[in-house]
Amino acid sequence: MVTDTLHAVDDAGIITDSLNDPEVFAALFDRYSTMLYRYISFRLGPEVAEDLVGETFLIAFRRRGSYDVSYREARPWLFGIATKLITRYRRAEVSRYRALERQDPVQAVDGPEEAITHDLTAEGSRPALLHALSLLPRGDRDVLLLVAWSDMTYEEAARALGIPVGTVKSRLNRARRKVRDGLGGVNPLKEDIDG
Repeated sequence: MVTDTLHAVDDAGIITDSLNDPEVFAALFDRYSTMLYRYISFRLGPEVAEDLVGETFLIAFRRRGSYDVSYREARPWLFGIATKLITRYRRAEVSRYRALERQDPVQAVDGPEEAITHDLTAEGSRPALLHALSLLPRGDRDVLLLVAWSDMTYEEAARALGIPVGTVKSRLNRARRKVRDGLGGVNPLKEDIDG
């Protein structure tokens, strides 16, 4: 739903306007639900993604009064909520990576994982990549997936996870090194992600 006010041009304006007209908040759902669905689906599987997207927006709606409107884009805030929800499912996530690693490569759900699969230099790298991801500490894995595969800046990932930018950079460096080591020193992406 689009409002006639000037505030609703950006996410902060939508959130502000939704305090008086709750239906306005639906614009954020329209804007970000597909991105969140793809991110959560990759992390936990499509079977829980829809529920967690809904839960993410329910939490965001309930907390909209405390949103810092100096941040014009709500994407990092929403991804931060989603990442915290994903943490609840950590054991299932690691089990999923390990199970996928043992399977033949299959067509992935449209989303970040499809792009990743296309970016892999060899389809056979997928099981090794999934195994390497399953071995990463949760914090390192969260940073890697937010920055490398959800196209967030270091600053956005830091805001999403509630950690300093320097921590994002060190976790990302460590995660990339561990994934590369897990793949026998081969970078699984066509482009150099350390650029």
